Amino acid sequence: MIPALRAADDRILFHIQRRFRCEIGDRIIPYISALGNGGAVWLGTACFCLCFERTRKAGINVLQALFFAIVLILLLKHIFCRARPCDDHKEVKLLIRRPPDHSFPSGHALSSFAAATALLSAGSFIGIPFICLAAFIAFSRLYLFVHYPIDVLAGSALGICVGVLAILV
Repeated sequence: MIPALRAADDRILFHIQRRFRCEIGDRIIPYISALGNGGAVWLGTACFCLCFERTRKAGINVLQALFFAIVLILLLKHIFCRARPCDDHKEVKLLIRRPPDHSFPSGHALSSFAAATALLSAGSFIGIPFICLAAFIAFSRLYLFVHYPIDVLAGSALGICVGVLAILV
């Protein structure tokens, strides 16, 4: 990794740790992050959308987006094999168990933005709140010190692209 980019990643991540970490956040944010575990909230949302004719297409789009996201996540994590910040900076106490895979890209961010973008096909009334949830889930990965900012940014951008692709397919 480029040293200047790595230094910026560290500065941003430690800024988040200094400025945002608090007792309430330490209790709530692990639950926000857990919503993205295995795409659970997104699979549930897709299934709910499939139940209604008006949102059925959006539900199918979410399932397609999640499929594309999983393939991309597995491929990119295998290619880049980036260590997590909690591996590089063991002095920071984790609030959750260390994820077993590599850091780049953030799977939570990628799958969340893929699904939330796909939900925009049902209309902004439905999609916008889910975009906000995706942003909270993505931020939670930084707060929890299990991803670098570039992991989350790349995951979010790729997720939006995957969500658009699912809508177009």
